[in-house]
Amino acid sequence: MIRFDSDYIEGAHPSILEALAKSNLEQHIGYGNDDYCERARNTIREQCNDNTLGVQFLVGGTQANVTVIDALLRSYQGVISADSGHINVHETGAPEATGHKVIALPATDGRLTLKQIADCYHNHWNDFSHEHTVQPGMVYLSCPAENGLIYSKKELTEISEFCHSHNLYLFVDGARLGYGLQADGCDWTLADLAHLCDVFYIGGTKVGALFGEAVVFKGEEMHRSFRYAIKQHGGMLAKGRLLGIQFNELLKGGNDCLYFKLAKHANEMAAKIRKAFESKGIQMWIDSPTNMQFPLLTKEQQAILGTKYVPEFWCKYNDTHDVVRFCTSWATRPENVEQLCNDIVKML
Repeated sequence: MIRFDSDYIEGAHPSILEALAKSNLEQHIGYGNDDYCERARNTIREQCNDNTLGVQFLVGGTQANVTVIDALLRSYQGVISADSGHINVHETGAPEATGHKVIALPATDGRLTLKQIADCYHNHWNDFSHEHTVQPGMVYLSCPAENGLIYSKKELTEISEFCHSHNLYLFVDGARLGYGLQADGCDWTLADLAHLCDVFYIGGTKVGALFGEAVVFKGEEMHRSFRYAIKQHGGMLAKGRLLGIQFNELLKGGNDCLYFKLAKHANEMAAKIRKAFESKGIQMWIDSPTNMQFPLLTKEQQAILGTKYVPEFWCKYNDTHDVVRFCTSWATRPENVEQLCNDIVKML
């Protein structure tokens, strides 16, 4: 079977494995204070055009989300999210387990709008008894969103300006950030994101690394306290250099870095799959420019493709069709995509 159900089912890019093996018997101080981690931090600061940024490395996305949210918010504050946001639907209530309610807003295309955020904020503060309800303290955006869509620079800028004029932190979940940055139509850069956000992270687990997320933040309070939060949440990896090595390999080289190349490859593979479905007259659920595509398939079509391929059932569309996700990755083989496309064309 050929799998198209996730973008983290392969291991790591060979250059990362080579770098890890090469450093295997070296001796380094632990907990992310080693030379490799510092080199990776500087590489990320260069990519973001800001040498004042804080950078810390965690193992996974849920760990990064929970640690950031709990580190920044007071005990009575919650985080505004799209109802489809990862922290709301796919993290087993992890933010709530630390005492921070996810204030979920309906998002028809997976993205929050400025109006939704503003209405949520003002509805809280205009309530005479607002101290009886959870105070919004942060806005959480997934970019790309769970359905592969990205925000425009204009949208991010407007949301950022509102957040910063109303004492809300802006936090961008970048588990699939590379695929968003390399998407057709993306008009912002890592440097833009670093300027607009209080904190975001560069996802490695889903974009070529064996594991790891690089949390990037600004602000004196985060610089002073974030490592305490990492330790308290069990996220401080003793052999921290394993993270630094990976991110340095992924991001060194500026615009020509491995991270961008791998993400672009995945997007190109996904575009070919989409084109094959569309050539067959099969409708797409949403206009995703990233590595996730969502054709509307009948049960019969799913059964035909299911004899050789493993996509992911996403949701029911109507009585005759389901939304099915085909997800490519940094390691997706062109020959597998070619085979899938041929089978789509031959499908009933």
